[in-house]
Amino acid sequence: MDGDNISFDDSVSRRKALFGAAFGTTFALAAQPIQAQTMITTAVDGLTAGTVSVKTSDGKDMMAYRAMPASGAGFGTILVVQEIFGVHAHIADICRRFAKAGYYAIAPDLYFRQGDATKITDIPTLIKDIVSKVPDAQVMGDLDSTVAFAKGEGKADTAKLGITGFCWGGRIVWMYAGHNPAVKAGVAWYGPLVRDATPLAPTNPVDVAKSLHAPVLGLYGGADTGISLDSVEKMNAALKAGSPAAQKSQIKVYPDTPHGFNADYRPSYRKEQAEDGWKLALAWFKANGVG
Repeated sequence: MDGDNISFDDSVSRRKALFGAAFGTTFALAAQPIQAQTMITTAVDGLTAGTVSVKTSDGKDMMAYRAMPASGAGFGTILVVQEIFGVHAHIADICRRFAKAGYYAIAPDLYFRQGDATKITDIPTLIKDIVSKVPDAQVMGDLDSTVAFAKGEGKADTAKLGITGFCWGGRIVWMYAGHNPAVKAGVAWYGPLVRDATPLAPTNPVDVAKSLHAPVLGLYGGADTGISLDSVEKMNAALKAGSPAAQKSQIKVYPDTPHGFNADYRPSYRKEQAEDGWKLALAWFKANGVG
């Protein structure tokens, strides 16, 4: 990806600039295997886009990538939650795509206390050294802080709050929809639904379905080797027996489609399914009070 396509606020510190540079120069290290020639790049013309610093509830500075239309205010707000690879070029581009659709989109670095995911090329090492050490409670709090930051900028309308995420972030969408009563809608892309509980992640989406505050659209691949169709069926049953928002939720499974089908920088990318999912996501947010 061409780093010149990402603009940065004039006030960013050297640390912020280095964080932003990771979206371009270290992207190839962040998400192997890479097919840069297929990666979608959304230009920043007409947008205000770049890195910002979010103050967390414990007083730390968390970097985030934020994009919104260059003029106007009162934009619907979308939290964009990273894949296991962290906030890299693809996630930044997702923010710009939402901004082009008229949203204020922000992707916080939810691993920042545990380490820099963009510096690890081996997935098992990434999971062991960083991802497995990130507590759900920390993530929920940092997303709350991100919402507060967006509200404080004066451009986002956080009363129109949505959340979307991919893989690791897809699971977080379900969890946050059960955490924050202010969320209006979520779109979860191939996020795990059922797995063994751990001290840092004691519950799963299937456990919080009964108390969802907002309807979630789940987008899954029928050939996903890591997320079984049985787990999808269990989630559907939990949603039907859950809160009104849970009962309004929907899961779409694309037949013969692998995990990561929206990741246009990886061999798992499936153009037709990704484009359909994007259209469904935009329609879902609009229909549920985010647009």
